[in-house]
Amino acid sequence: MIDCLFCEIIDGSVASSKVYEDKQLYVFKDTHPRSEVHILVVPKEHIKSINELTNEHQVLISTMVLQLSELARSQGLVNGFRTVISTGPGGGQEIDHLHMHILGEKIC
Repeated sequence: MIDCLFCEIIDGSVASSKVYEDKQLYVFKDTHPRSEVHILVVPKEHIKSINELTNEHQVLISTMVLQLSELARSQGLVNGFRTVISTGPGGGQEIDHLHMHILGEKIC
């Protein structure tokens, strides 16, 4: 059993504000947003960080990256967005589960 907040969010034992879900990804609003829109794109497979990726993860990572634009648009980010992947404690990673941040401001 992995003690991981994101795994608990994915399995439903911890509540979240879900934005999107498919067989590989779970996307939800960050509970401590750093911008008007701040969502997290999380693989359902527990991968500690980008350092743990192997060639076997190519399809998963491609899927994550290819979903970013559509996810951003679905949240009203039509003028662009920022994508962040923090890796390890020195890189600012707070949860040991690979995830991508989508951040941006809506245009009124």
